[in-house]
Amino acid sequence: MSTEQGNGGQLKRSMKSRHLFMLSLGGTIGTGLFLSSGYTIGEAGPGGAIIAYLVAGLLMYLVMVCLGELSLVMPVSGSFQAHATKFIGPATGFTVGWVYWMSWGTTVGSEFTAAGILMQRWFPDTPVWIWSALFVVLLFSLNALTTRAFAETEYWFAGIKVVAVILFIIVGGAAIFGFMSMADRPTPFLSNFTGEGGLFPNGFTGVFITMMTVVYAFQGSEVFGVAAGETEEPEKNIPRSIRNIVFRLLLFYVAAMFVLAAIVPWKEAGLMESPFVTVFDMVGIPYAADIMNFVILTALLSVGNSGLFVSTRILYSMSQKGMAHSVFSKLTKRGVPLYALLVTLGYALLSLLSSLIAPETVFILLYSVAAIGGTVAWAVIAWAQYNFRKQYIRGGGKVEDLKFAVPFFPIVPILCILMCMFIFGFTVYDPTQRTSFFIGIGFMLACYLYYYFRYGRKKLNQSTDEIIVS
Repeated sequence: MSTEQGNGGQLKRSMKSRHLFMLSLGGTIGTGLFLSSGYTIGEAGPGGAIIAYLVAGLLMYLVMVCLGELSLVMPVSGSFQAHATKFIGPATGFTVGWVYWMSWGTTVGSEFTAAGILMQRWFPDTPVWIWSALFVVLLFSLNALTTRAFAETEYWFAGIKVVAVILFIIVGGAAIFGFMSMADRPTPFLSNFTGEGGLFPNGFTGVFITMMTVVYAFQGSEVFGVAAGETEEPEKNIPRSIRNIVFRLLLFYVAAMFVLAAIVPWKEAGLMESPFVTVFDMVGIPYAADIMNFVILTALLSVGNSGLFVSTRILYSMSQKGMAHSVFSKLTKRGVPLYALLVTLGYALLSLLSSLIAPETVFILLYSVAAIGGTVAWAVIAWAQYNFRKQYIRGGGKVEDLKFAVPFFPIVPILCILMCMFIFGFTVYDPTQRTSFFIGIGFMLACYLYYYFRYGRKKLNQSTDEIIVS
C-alpha cells in the first residue's frame, strides 16, 4: 500500500454528521455504563449515583462547548493536541498528546483481551488469544481502509449500544411501575429511594469516591474534536453534534441509572458483574445474559475501534508538529496515516502483553497514565479555549464573528478546570487510586522535561494551524 508525505497530502473530509455523532457516542457508552454502574450505585446509593452522573454530565458539557469553539477555529485532525500547542505552548501540546495517545493505546489493548474473554461464553474451548487476534485483524482492517469505512462501522457498533440502552430504559421503566411483572419480587415503584439507607446510604463520601469512575465513564465524548479535520462541513456538523451528544448522553446515562437504582437494591448492586443482565433476568427476558454479552462485546469493539482511530490521529498531528517522527505524517492513497496506525496498534499489543506477563510493574504504569489521561485532556481543552478567547479579543476579534462561541465566558472554562482539579483531588483522597495519580503526574512531568531537553526553544512546524475565525 503506497503512501505519500503528510505535508503534501491532507486527511480527507469524508465523515458526515451522523458519523461524528455516533463516533462520540461509541467512545463514551461502554463498560463504564454496562459494568461499572453497579459499583457506583453500591458505593454512592441510589440518589448519590444519579447526582454523580449529573455532575459528570455537567463537566462533559463544559468540555464539549470549549472544544466546539476550538474545533471551528482550528478544524484540524489531532484537535486539542494542536490547540494546546498553539494556545498554551508546545511543551503542553507535546505532553497532552503523548499522554492521551498512551491512554487510548492502553485502553485498546485491554479491549482486545476483554473481547476475547467474552467470546469464551459461546466458545469455551477456543483460547482467548485466538479471538483477540481475530479482533485485532478486524479493527486494523477497518481503520486501514478509509475513514469512511471506519466511520460507517462505528456508526453501527454505536447504534447497537444505543438501541440496547433505550430498550433497557423502556423495559425497566415498565417494571418499576408494574406494567411488567418481575420474577420473585414485588413491583418496586420508588421503594429503593426511600428504603433502608435512603438516597445516600454512605453519605456524600461515597458520591465523591465514585465521581472518579463516573467521569471516566463519560470520557470519550471529546473524540469528535479529533475527527474535526476529517468531517464534512465542520461549521455545521460540529455544533449540531455537540447539542445531540451532550443531551442524549445525559438522558441515556441518567435514565439508565434511575432504572437501575429503582430496581436493584443498593446493597446488591456492587456485587454483580453487570446490573443490566440482572434487570433483564428479573423481568423474565429470555436469553438475557447472552443478549447483554453480545451488547457488551460490541461496546468493547466500538471502544477499540474509536481508540485506534483517535490515537492514530493524535500521533499524525504530533508528527506534523515535529513532536513525533515525520514518517507518521505519511498518508496512503486513501488518506489514512498507515504508519501511525501500525505503531499505535503495536503499542496496544505491547500493553496487552504487559497485562499478562508484567501486571505488577509495566502494566500498572501504563494503566496509571491511561487513568488520568482523559481528565488531563479535558482540563487542557478548557485551558486552551480560555487562552484562545483572551488572545482573540486582545487582537480585536469579535465574539459574534465566531461560528460557535462558548457561553458565559470566562466562567465556563474556569469552572471546567476547577472541576477537573476536584476530580484529581478525589483520586488523591482515595488510597486505592492514589498511586495511579502520582505515577500519572510523574509521567507528565517526565514528558515536559524530555521536551525541554530534546527541543528546547526550537520552533516547531506550524503548517497545520488552520485558523478560521471569519
